[in-house]
Amino acid sequence: MKLPRDLSGPELVKALRVLGYVVDRQKGSHVRVTTQQGGEHHEVAPNHHPIKVGTLSGILKDIATHHDLTVENLIRKLGL
Repeated sequence: MKLPRDLSGPELVKALRVLGYVVDRQKGSHVRVTTQQGGEHHEVAPNHHPIKVGTLSGILKDIATHHDLTVENLIRKLGL
């Protein structure tokens, strides 16, 4: 499954709500989100449009690993 090419930071943060992520803090153009599902997990998303593919790939891999999902299943679950 291909990664979305036109996803913005705010769109990613909104999609992550499905997994219980909430905005923890923002510093400059980066937003930190945190979830308690499956144990505490933090992730930093750039507030850019669009998010670079390599950056998005790294973020999704970290989140998928934390939630014991494949990246493909994570993308489906988030509706991206």
